[in-house]
Amino acid sequence: MHMFTIVKREEMADGTVVLNEIDAPLIAAKARPGQFAVLKANETGERVPLTIADTDADKGTITVIYMVIGKSTALFKALQVGDGYQDIIGPLGEPTRLEKVGTVVCVGGGTGVAVLHPITRGLKGIGNHVISIIGARNKALLILEDKMRAISDELHVCTDDGSYGHHGFVTEVLTEILEKKEVKLAVAIGPVPMMKFVSEITRKYHVKTIVSLNPIMVDGTGMCGGCRVTVGGVTKFACVDGPEFDGHQVDYDGLMLRLQAYTEQEKQCHGGEHVGAGR
Repeated sequence: MHMFTIVKREEMADGTVVLNEIDAPLIAAKARPGQFAVLKANETGERVPLTIADTDADKGTITVIYMVIGKSTALFKALQVGDGYQDIIGPLGEPTRLEKVGTVVCVGGGTGVAVLHPITRGLKGIGNHVISIIGARNKALLILEDKMRAISDELHVCTDDGSYGHHGFVTEVLTEILEKKEVKLAVAIGPVPMMKFVSEITRKYHVKTIVSLNPIMVDGTGMCGGCRVTVGGVTKFACVDGPEFDGHQVDYDGLMLRLQAYTEQEKQCHGGEHVGAGR
């Protein structure tokens, strides 16, 4: 009998993104928006950090959404309802500091939308006016559109190829909104280049910005230093100091270099195939 049983499983974005709802009552009771868990499929499996996309304390479940990239996430995808993960530790990291500030803009790209979802819901729940912008490369890769619409006062959808919604980047829509409205806070979660460009735009408009970082992690408790990032010129560990940081203080170029550090090993592990970092 497995410890952490999958009670619901859903494939999204043409099967490249998978949702698992997992029986984990102790984590479900404590987890707050913005926190993550480390999952291990079996005895020989890697430990993979994934942000908790949803919790149901009554049912005792947590939901994670991940992109199938390498060997470990391919192993996760093979797990069906009734199967389970050998180990899950969490909740880890600092929860989002949710404040009522007025108008907030929540920006999500790719699988980052899964991380953005509970934070957006939290911001709306305490009375903020929430404008959400979500984007993906194309319509097939867009996730959680209906869920994001339900917790936003306004939702804008963008696709790079124009197959759905606004043809272009989330940053274009963001600029239009910042021109017209007095925004008090921005939250941006997605690929590093997207978070970097969002932060550059919000800096011009003097809007406080929170980003959620996903560097390479090993233990998730501050021991190994693998997830170090430079924030405001100071070294931080994303696993214990984050995963959320002031978007205007992050060294994105250094972060991108760290994320590429194991590209060669990933290729070898996965038979030559390599896709960009997911969450």
